[in-house]
Amino acid sequence: MPDFLLNFDRHLFYFINHDLSNTFFDWLMPLMRNPKFWVQLYLFIITFCIWRYRKQGAILVVFLALAVGFADYSSASIIKPNISRLRPCRDPITAQTDISRVACGTGYSFPSTHATDHFAIAAFLSFIFFKRWRWVLPATVLWAAIICFAQVYVGVHYPLDVTGGAIYGSLVGVMFAVGFRKVVPGFTA
Repeated sequence: MPDFLLNFDRHLFYFINHDLSNTFFDWLMPLMRNPKFWVQLYLFIITFCIWRYRKQGAILVVFLALAVGFADYSSASIIKPNISRLRPCRDPITAQTDISRVACGTGYSFPSTHATDHFAIAAFLSFIFFKRWRWVLPATVLWAAIICFAQVYVGVHYPLDVTGGAIYGSLVGVMFAVGFRKVVPGFTA
């Protein structure tokens, strides 16, 4: 990665991690990245899809799970080890000033797997439901973006990590949504 981009990323990280510090974010952002906080929403989405669309809904849930599984595995097990970017809390330059609000975590930083997974979900659901419910796109993107922001705020990812994860996750989500549309061509939300 070019030096100017690394420096920009570190400065933006510092701005989010330090300059935006406040007690409300200190309370909220660790929650936003915690699976216990948002798992109920995803269970509701799964239940709603199966209840509302029956067999097609079950197939939709399978494709959504495949999208998240593929995004998660490829991000964490293939891309991260090959890029090997240190997390801000482990980077010798940023670790000196990083405000760690959660445990640093193991593994590498780029791309953020949280960002990849949540944007895969957002893109998948938006692609499938946008024609019927236009609000799904801004709602899912906002939800995923808040989780991405939380990753930077708590000190475990750089802004480019979550941006890369968001782009990659969106591509995966759309790819699996297109696959779902091919398997269930008559699906109407």
